[in-house]
Amino acid sequence: MGIGYAVADRRVDGTAIPPWLGLRHRLADGLVFLPLRDHLGLAELRRAYTGGAALGPDCFRFFRAIGVNLKQVYGQTELSGLSVIHRDGDIDFETVGKPIGETEIRISDQGEITTRSPGLFRGYYKNPEATEHTLQDGWLRSGDAGLFDEKGHLVVIDRMADVMVLADGSKFSPQYIENKLKFSLYVKEAVIIGQDRPYVTALVNIDLANVGKWAENHQIAYTTYTDLAQKPRVYELIAEAVRRVNQDLPKVARIGRFVLLYKELDADDEELTRTRKVRRAFVESRYGDLIRGLYSDDDVIHVVADIQYQDGRQARIRTDITVYRVEGQAERQLEAVG
Repeated sequence: MGIGYAVADRRVDGTAIPPWLGLRHRLADGLVFLPLRDHLGLAELRRAYTGGAALGPDCFRFFRAIGVNLKQVYGQTELSGLSVIHRDGDIDFETVGKPIGETEIRISDQGEITTRSPGLFRGYYKNPEATEHTLQDGWLRSGDAGLFDEKGHLVVIDRMADVMVLADGSKFSPQYIENKLKFSLYVKEAVIIGQDRPYVTALVNIDLANVGKWAENHQIAYTTYTDLAQKPRVYELIAEAVRRVNQDLPKVARIGRFVLLYKELDADDEELTRTRKVRRAFVESRYGDLIRGLYSDDDVIHVVADIQYQDGRQARIRTDITVYRVEGQAERQLEAVG
């Protein structure tokens, strides 16, 4: 993978690939990457495109590293499909590319992506109110926050409704941070908190299978998910993943504190949709005590909660949840706000 990442990064940056690296990459491709692509049904693939929510840069970079010519696209049904796309030889892990022909894109004063093109729809069927809200002076409001980088590529930050604003007015995308956290083998789910608060915090679900295997390999005994999640060495394991993510984030968006949840977020408990999207408002309400603890001076939060197992059984658990402080990150952010 190190060879794959080195080549993928050079291709994106437009820098030459040294002969020694090219030789190692051909060997790696023949021995590892090609069989892997074949196993995934991608051996004969010439181009692959991903749309919907913007793909996390770590995931994007991974597929490019194993030899998949993956590119991002951006668009809306109201625009008859695509409006922005990556071209061959002009890829960027952080962006969705440049506008297609005859398509104009501008960023509003509020930071919203707006578009105008010949493919623009006339309006919603028998819904003039929605049409008037979405179409303004011939420009389509996307509902997405974004910006253009120095190369003219469009960067989609998040849905406007989902962008969070700290107490000092700094904006950040919780979904972007969550996706970067979930690229760790040991993080199954993450919920970023920070709206109208002094700094960013996180509720984290460990991946029971991977963390359990790691614990066994390190001779760490545990009984239940709750027990495993509160082991000090497991906290350090997740803290290392948090620190790696923080290195790639602006200072205002770095995670200052986090807790490991005592149970997995579950669609049956209405914490996730059936497509595993976090129901953020519901989660913030259910775990309000933990969130308040993240913004207090407490190092431990005592929790009493009812949980339901998949077989229908219910139980009440009492446990202490550790608040992990990421090397003074929260205190530095508080000083900056002050």
